[in-house]
Amino acid sequence: MEKQCLNPYLPNYEYIPDGEPHVFGDRVYLYGSHDCFNGRTFCMNDYVTWSAPVDNLKDWRYEGVIWKKTDDPAYNGKSMYAPDVCLAPDGKYYLYYAFAPGVTRKSWAIRCAVSDKPTGPFVYHGEVDLYPYSKQFLPFDPAVYVEDGRVWLYYGSAMFFPVLGVSKRKLMGGAVVELDPRDMLTLKSAPVQTLPIGGKEVGEHGFFEASSMRKIGEKYYFVYSSALGHELCYATGDSPAGPFRYGGTIVSIGDIGLDGRTNVKNASNYTGNTHGSILSAGGKHYIFYHRQTNLHCFSRQGCAEEITVAPDGSIGQVCVTSCGLNGGPLKAEGEYEARIACNLSSRKGCRFYGGIFKSGKGVHPYFTQTGKDREKDGDQYIANFRDGATAGFKYFRFEGNGMISVKVRGTAKGVMTVRGENGEAAKIGIDLKKGEKTFSAPLNITDGVHPLFFTYRGSGKFDFVSISF
Repeated sequence: MEKQCLNPYLPNYEYIPDGEPHVFGDRVYLYGSHDCFNGRTFCMNDYVTWSAPVDNLKDWRYEGVIWKKTDDPAYNGKSMYAPDVCLAPDGKYYLYYAFAPGVTRKSWAIRCAVSDKPTGPFVYHGEVDLYPYSKQFLPFDPAVYVEDGRVWLYYGSAMFFPVLGVSKRKLMGGAVVELDPRDMLTLKSAPVQTLPIGGKEVGEHGFFEASSMRKIGEKYYFVYSSALGHELCYATGDSPAGPFRYGGTIVSIGDIGLDGRTNVKNASNYTGNTHGSILSAGGKHYIFYHRQTNLHCFSRQGCAEEITVAPDGSIGQVCVTSCGLNGGPLKAEGEYEARIACNLSSRKGCRFYGGIFKSGKGVHPYFTQTGKDREKDGDQYIANFRDGATAGFKYFRFEGNGMISVKVRGTAKGVMTVRGENGEAAKIGIDLKKGEKTFSAPLNITDGVHPLFFTYRGSGKFDFVSISF
């Protein structure tokens, strides 16, 4: 079968959230944080980069480690958060990252490394001097934008850290400063607010974190994660420094705001924080974001969806899918790992994975894998699939009725009902005593493009490994 691009778009062992895709030359380079499979906290691994041809976003290539935590001369044992990279006026590539407080320092910082190539190796360059303003705007989640020899740095968070003594002050949201291109560290201006954390203009979609900047046509798009956590929103301006006007939601990882979904419990998918940006390539536009796995928010995987920018510059909210960068629906033939489900819920609905504590399994199904972190021979699947659980896949293109099969492992007895948007399409009996087994049934669905939703009713629980046609 012709190679297709799935969501998540990287291999099943890779956990890169906070995706910042950039076009340098004829390739798209993806920069982001680097989570660990079933990690204990955020961003435990060193930074790596993947790239793809601008004209073929199905063909991602691993470029290796570009920056190790220990490469920072002040490394304090903490994680590195949400980086961004730019091609500066001097022809070099600059990597900006958030440096967490530790024993030797009590405040956040934005630090920088430099390289002659987009894939590194990067070497330490210095720290952006934001200290006079850090009580207004937290130095967190840096993003950088370059145009006509000028450089802008975006950052900020609405988080509060009582252990650092900042809970009594009110942060102002997101900020932008202009940097001196001669050293890429010195401020040429005081911070200007990009968006506030709340207020009449933004409502419940106030700025929380995850600043990013893109230009489409003559408009500047400030992309950010809102106070709701599960969504990426945008605001537009006429210059890189704003002022910015709130535009709307681009994507919610639980499709909240679409089809009557109003909260994290009745969402189409488990939610948590998300972070990403817009890629313009091949005449199309895409939003990059991330999803949650392993019953917590410390092992996140990158996904992407095609978006439409209207003639007036507005962007409508898109739903999450299983086919993201594929350029269209997946072919309803062959085998697909269940890990590409874009909708997942229990009989009690969904929940938001936040905070610093992992949640118990309970009734909730979840994405996980066998093997160790970044073990290429491991597999990823949906665990704890039990009575009332549903996994949804969007979208497949069907040409003629056939058979539908599910591969499962565990102990269970019941029925897997398969639905399209027009109702029941198959009933698959499950009688699993132990080990792994495949069960099949005739599939009754019309030709064309359809989603498929798999709901189990019965006893026991199992790992949902794959579906096949």
